[in-house]
Amino acid sequence: MKSSNNHMKRRVHSRWKFFVFLYITLLAVSQIIHYYYPPRVEPVKGQKIIHIDGAENQPSNPAGISIAYFDRHSGSSDNSPAILLLQGSPVAAGLISAKMMPALSRTGRVIAPDLPGFGSSTQSIADYSIQAHAAYMLDFLDRLGIQTVHIVAYSMGGGVAVTMAHMKPERVRSITMLSAIGVQEFELLGNYYINHALHGAQLAFIWLINNGLPHMGLLDRIPLNIAYARNFYDTDQRPLRGYLEQYQSPMLILHGQQDALVPPAAAHEHFRIVPQSELKLYDSGHFMISSRSVQLASDISDFILRVETGRMKTRAGADAARMTGAQQPFNETRVPPVSGVALVVLMLLIALATLISEDLTCIGAGLMAARGIIGLPSAVTASFAGILIGDILLFLAGKYLGRPALRYPPLKWMIKDADVARSSRWFAAKGPAIIIGSRFLPGSRLPTYFSAGVLDTGFWRFTLYFSVAAALWTPLLVGLSALIGSRMFGYYDLFRHYGILILLGTVFALWLMIKLIIPLFSFRGRRLLRSSICRKMRWEFWPPYIFYIPIVLYYVYLGLRFRSLTLFTAANPAIPEGGFIGESKTQILDNLAGTNPYVARYRPVKAGCSPENKIKQVLDFMREINTRFPIVIKPDVGQRGAGVTIIRSEKELTNHLSDFEGDVIVQEYVDGREYGVFYYRYPDEKTGRIFSITDKRLLKLTGDGQSTLEQLILMDDRAVCMARFHMRNHQQRLFQVPEKGEEIPLVEVGTHALGAMFLDGKEIFTPELEMAIDKISKHFKGFYFGRYDIRTPSIADFKRGKNFKIVELNGVTSEATHIYNPGNSLWYAYKVLMRQWRIAFEIGAVNRKHGIQPAAPGHLIGLLFK
Repeated sequence: MKSSNNHMKRRVHSRWKFFVFLYITLLAVSQIIHYYYPPRVEPVKGQKIIHIDGAENQPSNPAGISIAYFDRHSGSSDNSPAILLLQGSPVAAGLISAKMMPALSRTGRVIAPDLPGFGSSTQSIADYSIQAHAAYMLDFLDRLGIQTVHIVAYSMGGGVAVTMAHMKPERVRSITMLSAIGVQEFELLGNYYINHALHGAQLAFIWLINNGLPHMGLLDRIPLNIAYARNFYDTDQRPLRGYLEQYQSPMLILHGQQDALVPPAAAHEHFRIVPQSELKLYDSGHFMISSRSVQLASDISDFILRVETGRMKTRAGADAARMTGAQQPFNETRVPPVSGVALVVLMLLIALATLISEDLTCIGAGLMAARGIIGLPSAVTASFAGILIGDILLFLAGKYLGRPALRYPPLKWMIKDADVARSSRWFAAKGPAIIIGSRFLPGSRLPTYFSAGVLDTGFWRFTLYFSVAAALWTPLLVGLSALIGSRMFGYYDLFRHYGILILLGTVFALWLMIKLIIPLFSFRGRRLLRSSICRKMRWEFWPPYIFYIPIVLYYVYLGLRFRSLTLFTAANPAIPEGGFIGESKTQILDNLAGTNPYVARYRPVKAGCSPENKIKQVLDFMREINTRFPIVIKPDVGQRGAGVTIIRSEKELTNHLSDFEGDVIVQEYVDGREYGVFYYRYPDEKTGRIFSITDKRLLKLTGDGQSTLEQLILMDDRAVCMARFHMRNHQQRLFQVPEKGEEIPLVEVGTHALGAMFLDGKEIFTPELEMAIDKISKHFKGFYFGRYDIRTPSIADFKRGKNFKIVELNGVTSEATHIYNPGNSLWYAYKVLMRQWRIAFEIGAVNRKHGIQPAAPGHLIGLLFK
C-alpha cells in the first residue's frame, strides 16, 4: 500500500513537472513575441505628430517624445481662442475629439493631444504623473506657438490642467473641469498613502499579468495597461488643493450627480475653494462625455465666449461671501461615505484583508465606519463576506488537498500539523458546535476549519455552522469598533492633532481585549497567558537570536584578538570544522570505538535504500545486540535534539522510517539518569578537565484521575512554560484523563529546547569521573573540546567513573548547559559561555601553531545555508 502511494506521488510530481515546463515554454515564447513584435503605435486618421526635444519642463525624457494630436478649427478668424482638450486615463484623445471637437471648433481652434504614454503618442516615458504631463503639455503648446489656452479637462486631465495653471498661470485663460479629479480627499479612499498603496497593488497586478501570463501579445493592446496604472501610481494629488486655492482665472465645473468614479462632493469642494467658479450638475454619471456631449459642448462654448468677452469673474472679483467660504479650513468630517466604484473597491479590500487577519480587519472596518468613510452595514457585509469566503476556501483545502497541503505555502506559514491534529480530535469529540465556538476563540479558527475539511465534514453543513458563527461574531466586533471609534472621533479638534495616535490606540485597545482580556475568562487562556509571560521573563526560554547577542559580540572580539573569526574550528581537528555544524554523529562515535564499554551501541542506516530495507537493518541490529523496544532513532546530522525519537514498537519504527529521508542512526535505549559533561584539554597538556556537568531532568506529570493531560500540563508550573510545545508533542493524548497516580513522561530526550529541565550537576563531579572522561577523550585523537551526553543507571557508579554510556558527543558549538539551571542569573550564563568560547579560541590557537588551519569563513557560511 505504501509503495502504491509512493508511485502515485511520483506520477503526480511528474505531471506537475510537465505542466511547469510547458508553462515556462509558453511564457518564453510570449516574451519573445512581445520583445520582437511590439504593438505598432501609429497615428489614427486625422491625427498629426509633433516631436518635442528634451526640455527643462520635462527632464524625465531627455531624448524627447512624440505627441499625436487632433487639430480642428471651423471658424473664419485666426484670432479665435485656442482650446486644449485633455483626456482622462486610460481614455485617449479620440473619444474626446469625436464627441466634443465638432461643436467646440465653432468657438475656436480645438487641440486634442494623446498624453504621453497613451494613444498614439510615445508609449514609454519615465514619469506618467499629472505633474509630468503638465510639463509635456506646456512644451507641446510652445512647439505649436500657442501662448494662451482655454483648457477643457476630463477626469484625470483635471489634475494636469490645474498643475499647468500653477506652473504657468499667465498661459491659462480658463479651465473647464469636466468630471475632473482635484483635491486628494475625494479620490478613492481619501488618503494619499492608502491610495498610493492600492495603486501600487494595481500596478503590481497588471505587471504580473502582463509578464507572468503567456498572452502572446494580446494584452499589449488593452487600455488597462502599465501606462494606465503608472499614471495613478506616479501621481500625487496632495498639492492640487493648494493650486486650486491659488487659481485666479475663471473656472467652469461640470459634473454628473451619479458619478461613481469622482464623487459629486469633489465638484462641490472645488466650487467652494475656487470662489470665482461656476458649478453645473447633470443627471448623469462619469461618462456623460459620451451621453451628453452636445449639451456639454454648448455649455463649454458659452463659458469660453463669456471669458473672452470679460463677463466671467476672476478670483479678484469673486463675491465676498464665497471668498469667506473659500478661506475656511477643510472639514474632514463632512466627507461623505464612499460610494459607487470606490465603495466596491473598499469593500473588496476589506474582504481581501480578512484573509490576512480577520479580527484586525473587522476592527479597521469598524473604525472606518465610525470615521464616516464607509457605512456600518457595508463594513459588516464586506468583513462577513471575506471571512466566509476565506474560511470556506480553507475548508475546501482541507477537504480536497488534505494534510499534504500543509507542506506548501501559504498554509505551512499559518498552520502546523500539530494544530490540525489537535483540532481534529477536538472536533471529533465535541461535534459541530466546535465550529461555532472556535469563532470566539482566537487562534483556533484556521486549524479547526481545515480539520473540518480533512474530516470530510459535509460542505453545506459546515457552511451553515460557520455562517451562523460569523453572523454573530462579525457585527459584534465591527459594531463595537464603530461604537468606540465614534466616541473617540467625536472629539474632532483633538483628533485633528492626534488622529494617528488615537487610531493606533483604539486598534491596540481592541486587539488587547481580544487577545488578552477575553482569554482571561477561561482557565486555559489564563495559563497560556502565563506561559507566554514565562517565556518572555525567564531568559532560559529566550529565542537564540536574542539570547546570543552579547555572545556574538564577544565572539567578534575574540576573532579580532586571535586574528581569525573561524579559529575555533581548529579546536577539534578530528571533527570536520571542529563540530561547528553538519558533523556526522556516526563518524564521531566511530572515533570512540576504542572505548566500547562506555558507548551506547549503534548502527548507521543510510538513506539510499528502501523503507523496507531500513526497517530490516534496524531489526537485524536489535537481534545482534539482543535488545527489544524501545530503541532510539536519530538523524546522523542534526542540531539541538531535532529528530531524536524514542521508538517503542515495530509499527512506530515503520511509520518513522517511511517518512524520514536522510541518514539515521539506530541506537540502543539506555535507561537511567542523563547528564551532559563538558570536557576540554589544551593540546600541549597531558590531562583535560571537566568544565561543566548538567543534570538533565526529564519532565514527568502525575495524573489525578480527573484532569485531562492538557489540564495537567497547564497546571504544572514548569510544564506550563512550554505548554504549547508539550501540547503539540502529546496531541494524541491531550484530551485523555490519566488515572490517579499514573506517571506521564512529557520529555524523553535530554534537550532543553525540547522541554527537559537542566540543573547544575556540580555535586556529581569527582576526580574519578574526571579521570574516566579524560581517558575516553584521549582515545579520540584530535578531540579537545566538546560535550558528552551520558546516561547512567547509578549515580554512585557514575561518580566513580563507572557504569555509564555515552549516547552522543557534540563538538565546538555545544554548550555548557548547566547555565540553564533556573536559579542561575543571566550574567552568570554569559560569563560561563564567554569563558567557554575563549577556551575554544585558545585551543584553536595552539592547534594553529601545530599546523592545523581553521575553516575558511566562506566555507562555514556555505554550511549554514546547506
